[in-house]
Amino acid sequence: MTDKIPALTLDLEQDGWQTSKGFIKRDVDMPVLDEAVNSSDALSVIVKIQYAGMCGSDRGIWNRTAFSDMFKESLVAETKSLRILGHEFVGEVVSAGSQVENLYGIKVGEPVSGDSHVTCGRCFQCRVGEQEVCQDQAILGISIDGIFAHYVKIPAKNLWVVDNDRVRPEVCALYDPFGNAVHSLSKTDVRGARVAVFGCGQIGMFSILLARQFGAAKVIGIDVNQANLDIAKELGAHETILIEKSDKKNDYDVDRNVVDEIMELTYGKGVDVSLEMAGFNSSVNNAIASTRFGGDVILFGIKDGEFMIPDFSKMIVKGITLHNVIGRQIFQTWQTAQRVLSDSTNGVQEKIWKTILKGGNDTIIKLSEFSPEDMEKKMAAHPKLIFDIQN
Repeated sequence: MTDKIPALTLDLEQDGWQTSKGFIKRDVDMPVLDEAVNSSDALSVIVKIQYAGMCGSDRGIWNRTAFSDMFKESLVAETKSLRILGHEFVGEVVSAGSQVENLYGIKVGEPVSGDSHVTCGRCFQCRVGEQEVCQDQAILGISIDGIFAHYVKIPAKNLWVVDNDRVRPEVCALYDPFGNAVHSLSKTDVRGARVAVFGCGQIGMFSILLARQFGAAKVIGIDVNQANLDIAKELGAHETILIEKSDKKNDYDVDRNVVDEIMELTYGKGVDVSLEMAGFNSSVNNAIASTRFGGDVILFGIKDGEFMIPDFSKMIVKGITLHNVIGRQIFQTWQTAQRVLSDSTNGVQEKIWKTILKGGNDTIIKLSEFSPEDMEKKMAAHPKLIFDIQN
């Protein structure tokens, strides 16, 4: 091990938020455990990262369209300007604090993934088992340093030991985003339901897979990208709808063509469940307008800025239930995800690897070969990318 290691970063002083784009590869300090200096290191581990996924939120940071306040305020609180990015990973524990095995049963040498939300364990929500909405949580790669580096220090309580005999390591790196879809689909019963997924990016694609796995009768994928819709069909969407350019006056206006097509596909009723995975204001309103009386809208997509919901009273009169989903239920969601991915008969893991990740063809990027220009091309071509961190 050397004193310096390569990492993908963003430095607000050197790069700026408004004046830059993408990630910058830099050498950063090798993380260490030193319990004499930092008592919390007794509960932490050093993980050698093998694979790391690039999430939709990472794309938001790449384009400076999401998490700007959280990103900036956390760096001010830490009195520094540089953040190591990334939060989806699989790797190997190479060093552990003195209390880690005793409290968490995690041993040096074990392969692990882990949740990106570092919760406080002290607030009301944590104490009653609602860690996903911890009021004092930090998020890897956003409000604390993340995992796009050869080695990282992580609280051991966030780790989940994986089994590469059941789930291939590239897919293990995606437990975190896959868990977002599991959490979203757990908010309401989709058995026999008509489900619309607004935004067929990576979480939307996982949601289509899971909606079929959990028994939805009809799944409709909606996106602005025809290539994403083609993949959605391969993953099991019964119908897809391409959002085309329109002459809408406002960013929040409902796309009547999309809503009318969904109404036609659902015999004038609307879908039972809408999952909004894109985060755009118009997409949120499309989801609300496409949902039947008494139906459910699950909001997961995040974009910065103010949102407008026109004709708000109609949503009340229709009796629609809104569910706001953040992260995963730690670790209930992880257990569900593991069982779904470990079942070789359902085809879920195989479709993630062969259809979404295209068998690793052009979707796995060696960190040593990283360049912003190449990343731009690959982000445009593929919904999901993975970094091979050690190569």
